[in-house]
Amino acid sequence: MSSGIEKVSAWLKEQRVTEVECIVSDLSGIARGKISPTDKFIDEKGMRLPESVLLQTVTGDYVADNIFYELLDPADIDMICRPDENAIFLVPWAIERTAQIIHDTYDKQGKPIELSPRNLLKKVLQMYADRGWKPVVAPEMEFYLTTRSNDPDLPLKPPVGRSGRAETGPQAFSIEAANEFDPLFEDVYDWCELQGLDLDTLIHEDGTAQMEINFRHGDPLNLADQITVFKRTMREAALKHNVAATFMAKPMTGEPGSAMHIHQSVVDAHSGKSVFSQDDGTMSELFLHHIGGLQRFIPEMLPLFAPSVNSFRRFLPDTSAPVNVEWGEDNRTVGLRVPESTPQNRRIENRLPGADANPYIALAASLLCGYIGMVEEIKPSAPVQGRGYNRRNLRLPLTIEDALERMSNSEHAKKYLGEKFVQAYIEVKRAEHENFKRVISSWEREFLSLTV
Repeated sequence: MSSGIEKVSAWLKEQRVTEVECIVSDLSGIARGKISPTDKFIDEKGMRLPESVLLQTVTGDYVADNIFYELLDPADIDMICRPDENAIFLVPWAIERTAQIIHDTYDKQGKPIELSPRNLLKKVLQMYADRGWKPVVAPEMEFYLTTRSNDPDLPLKPPVGRSGRAETGPQAFSIEAANEFDPLFEDVYDWCELQGLDLDTLIHEDGTAQMEINFRHGDPLNLADQITVFKRTMREAALKHNVAATFMAKPMTGEPGSAMHIHQSVVDAHSGKSVFSQDDGTMSELFLHHIGGLQRFIPEMLPLFAPSVNSFRRFLPDTSAPVNVEWGEDNRTVGLRVPESTPQNRRIENRLPGADANPYIALAASLLCGYIGMVEEIKPSAPVQGRGYNRRNLRLPLTIEDALERMSNSEHAKKYLGEKFVQAYIEVKRAEHENFKRVISSWEREFLSLTV
């Protein structure tokens, strides 16, 4: 038994865990896996899962057979899943003493599975390590609290808080509005502390019953794991308090969308000094090239940040989300904001990813775009002064279909992410979109059924 498995086994016994949830992330960020008694988990030293779970859509369907057999073994063989000793979390809401353990996936020759989102992020981080760099990120997760409903045809509504009333309008940064859900967030913070999630601040965002949780800066892989666990934790805490939590990018008509803002910086792996600042404290060339890479390649890889048709509703005109890859200092109206900071903490805030994006994939893509800029010395545009929402340069694709087509033609995406991963991701998202197009919307029923 490897030392990693031994450490996991010792921890499970020390914590008196009786049940283990063995988890991998699929392309959409959905947790797939098995639930196993602890003794069986220890004896088997992990688990096996069919490779095909990585080609499932959000509806549980698969890509077309010809694509499926092109990307995977026709026999739908198993992949080997090994637990990561640094990705073990208790499950505070479980009745029995339970742990969830995030696994890495390998083929029978011990090679990392190319379609695994977690492996993709590790691949990008290795690119940085090979250059002597270490990226640091700090994600911000926005989400809505809503009433619970079992009818998907009904619009989501704000929930009733402690006062017995639901919010009726924007309450950005309101302490009282956030306090309406104090019992819920007390559980969230208690559960996150028990799991070792490194939460920072809670903010009431612009939308009605829209909240934001910020994470402290740290290692990208660890934080992608934490986001995966946090989203599940938030949903479970909401259910306990008879409301729902949604990370949809645009869950309500007329309300702001929900983003996963990514603050990212790069330090020297040996000294820990920021490579984004020069000795005199000014912006370095590497910093500007990092921005240049984000500007050049985010539009080519946009489906990795905006994975569904709902994601693109955030980018409609006259919304609060930036619809370009312009950059500016302390400017929230552009896609790439440079917050005020000390030279050591100089960073870029990528404001384009949606809260619905797979955290492993979004972090990998955001860091990769900046990495390519640094390596290929791509110069950025001039920074924006003033309002950037309506600027028509450096705009994004505005539909999932256009974005997927653009990504399919991106040589840089194929070169750095791998042709197999790019094809698989695009085919899964196209299959999801085909499924979406078969559903007749309430708009069509309201405006077309009796008039055309």
